[in-house]
Amino acid sequence: FHDAPLTREVCDAARRYHLPILYDVGGQVAIAELLAEAYPDLDFIIPHLGSFADDWRAHIGLIDQLVRHPNIYSDTSGVRRFDLLEQAVQRAGSHKILFGSDGPWLHPGLELHKIRLLGLPPEQEQQICGLNLLRLLGKVKKPRQVQGAASLRNAAPSAILPPVGTAHLQGAVGHAQAFGGAL
Repeated sequence: FHDAPLTREVCDAARRYHLPILYDVGGQVAIAELLAEAYPDLDFIIPHLGSFADDWRAHIGLIDQLVRHPNIYSDTSGVRRFDLLEQAVQRAGSHKILFGSDGPWLHPGLELHKIRLLGLPPEQEQQICGLNLLRLLGKVKKPRQVQGAASLRNAAPSAILPPVGTAHLQGAVGHAQAFGGAL
């Protein structure tokens, strides 16, 4: 959110490959509702239950949206109000919540412990701890091979990315490659 607002072009590209979009609304959860309605065929993961700033109004607003919109998901990172994390799972279901650590800023062990403290049945805990993300990523389509794509895939990120913001994007390329993906 603070880097740049989500654009139609990004949503259209995500739609083309059935990619879920992780988008931090920075407490402005009305944005998530607009996205869910404008792009009902795209999945949106709204981190921090809508607010890293511990805004309980945003958390409650996003929980309502999780219940109403099948294409909105959230993660557990940085949610300090444990009662609201419990409410999200109870009202929206464990299938709408994903483990998140927001690392390296937050310790993943602590974030994982919050999920375990929910006392969920093993199958629900497994959903949150990885199966939900795998389900969302299972929808992703591989791009068709186009002429020159192999040379772009093997090129240094700086050769194919614009000079502004390249360091941030290079990090994303590295993360995608580390997890077996390619940009």
